[in-house]
Amino acid sequence: IEYLFTSDKSIIIQRQLGSDMLSFASGLKHALRQDPNVIMVGEMRDLETIATTITLAETGHLVLATLHTYSAAQTIDRIIDAFSPHQQNQIRMQLSMTLAGVMSQRLLPKMSGGLVAAREILINNSAVSNLIRENKIAQIRTVIETSAKDGMVSIDQDLKRLYKDKSVSKEVAQSQMTNPELLEKFRIL
Repeated sequence: IEYLFTSDKSIIIQRQLGSDMLSFASGLKHALRQDPNVIMVGEMRDLETIATTITLAETGHLVLATLHTYSAAQTIDRIIDAFSPHQQNQIRMQLSMTLAGVMSQRLLPKMSGGLVAAREILINNSAVSNLIRENKIAQIRTVIETSAKDGMVSIDQDLKRLYKDKSVSKEVAQSQMTNPELLEKFRIL
């Protein structure tokens, strides 16, 4: 068990690979028999896990999963690219309908010591859903940057906030930004 949750105001049932299930994929497939409300997938590492995770989400369950990617758009690309070319149109359609959102984070050194998370937040609204269906993933960054009212935050916007709050240095922020010139004329008081 990678994450150990304790029951407080909910009932949590966890399964351990090896003792409760023979394989990660079989554990996911049998999760629906437990009638869960929320399913947490530690990491989507292979095609079978990704496909099963999408199927679980299609059944109406809230599925939380992790994937090692650098941005929200790259997360969507990675999921789609895991499938063979003849399956990708179907996966784009499924993903456009089931995806609730993506949060991508990077841990950066704080100026005061320790680490701080810079986050990019994507909410699957109609514009994002349409871009996924039409395989225009590269345009998702623009939608994120212009959809703050929907709760979206680009990585550049969050890095600018962290710099303004004096959490990270200008050099650290710029090294992680898509458009580092955003901080060239920006001064903090």
